[in-house]
Amino acid sequence: MTVAIEMGQTTAGAPAAMDLEELLATRLLVQGNSGSGKSHLLRRLLEQSAPWVQQAIIDPEGDFVTLAERFGHLVIEAEDHTERGLQVAGERARLHRVSTVLNLEGLDAENQMRRAAAFLGGLFDVNRDHWYPMLVVVDEAQLFAPAVAGEVSDEARKLSLGAMTNLMCRGRKRGLAGIIATQRLAKLAKNVAAEASNFLMGRTFLDIDMARAADLLGMERRQAEAFRDLERGQFMALGPALSRRPLRLHIGPTDTQPRNSTPRLMPLPEALEDMRAVILAAPPPDASRPQRRPAPDLLEQLRAAKTAAVPEIRPDVVEVVVSAEQLAERRERVDRTLRAVLAEPDAGFRAVGVLYQEFVVRCRIEGLGSAVPDLNEFRRMLTHARAGLGADIAGDDAWQDVSLRASILPDDMQGVFMMIARAAKEGWPCPGDAAIARAYGSHSLRRAQRLLGYMEEQGLIVVQLDGGGRRIVTLVELAWATAPGDPNGDDLPAEQVARAASA
Repeated sequence: MTVAIEMGQTTAGAPAAMDLEELLATRLLVQGNSGSGKSHLLRRLLEQSAPWVQQAIIDPEGDFVTLAERFGHLVIEAEDHTERGLQVAGERARLHRVSTVLNLEGLDAENQMRRAAAFLGGLFDVNRDHWYPMLVVVDEAQLFAPAVAGEVSDEARKLSLGAMTNLMCRGRKRGLAGIIATQRLAKLAKNVAAEASNFLMGRTFLDIDMARAADLLGMERRQAEAFRDLERGQFMALGPALSRRPLRLHIGPTDTQPRNSTPRLMPLPEALEDMRAVILAAPPPDASRPQRRPAPDLLEQLRAAKTAAVPEIRPDVVEVVVSAEQLAERRERVDRTLRAVLAEPDAGFRAVGVLYQEFVVRCRIEGLGSAVPDLNEFRRMLTHARAGLGADIAGDDAWQDVSLRASILPDDMQGVFMMIARAAKEGWPCPGDAAIARAYGSHSLRRAQRLLGYMEEQGLIVVQLDGGGRRIVTLVELAWATAPGDPNGDDLPAEQVARAASA
């Protein structure tokens, strides 16, 4: 028996139906900027399918807990349970076929990732006898399957990304149908997004996200502008469970409402009689901090006994000046140490971890033990150094856009992108394959060519060849373009080498 759930209406006024059995076999990806109606779409889908299939919702903001009153979902407050407890809860939910909402509200990003991974692991690892069909909805999926490392630990990111990859890549045979929703396709890990066969794309404004959405729907790049024109609650649909051709539809109403509704405009209250006294009143004492004891009378007497001839000393001001000078000196010494490490002949081909160990040793020899950057900061410094960036250009407003675009790439590719961006900004010839490979830490010229191809796929650059076979790279949106350069050339342009050496 085919079960069709009604999602809303097409622009022609016809019902927009989704084949639930096909959805269970092919998975779904939902994308839309904040305010596009993405959460409303998920709620409509969950409400319409609740009588037919078991559900599990990974809810980072507590938006879906209201499903419990209407449809009987079990709400699990993640902050009240350990990771092991949530893994067991996931296993038991599948065994007893209970629909659940994992409420991650109140947890920081790392603990959200760890607890979501544990719960998803429990759903995934049950015995074959209990592989019943189940919809697993993950809202704000870019938090749990980020494309690049963020502020959380590598361990938490690997746990969460592994659980999401299992859900989307291996979950189908276990009856798990992943439905992932994200605000930014560019921030979502590609191996997770690529497993979906059904797509609902809502309003989005960034060119990178529009280009990826158009590619997934099989639309031409020039048609990607249509995503800016979508209204709230309108989505472009494509997939075996939805439509064989891109179809615009409007999501229908829901029976339940989110607990955290969108704030509405309301008139301001009447002005307080004494606003200054109310707003700027002394704060209550912080119970978590011990109260400062008043100074002894003897100390006050000694201070009063100082003669007027003794000039007042401001130790706080002196300390700040000295600290600033010391900080600048230490920063210069750290930069000089990094340049010494990179000056070694094979530095471009050594692993980051090996370079960091040598950097730490040199810093200790220089007496900089307390000022040694951690590994993440070292990676950032290394990226800028390999790109030949100095403080002058790194602080440029236009360069901030370059750094933002580079952040969607893996860490080891960002230095290459910045090197090319520097050449484009200055109008230097495009670096050759050998120079690109060296900046990436490889001897392979093919890998350098693949790097450029990957960046072009991400919508960051456009690569062209002139009539003489020389390569020109243009940065999308910024419209910076390198001068023609020989792809087979071995070194960077002389002026770029000089700038990089002095950076």
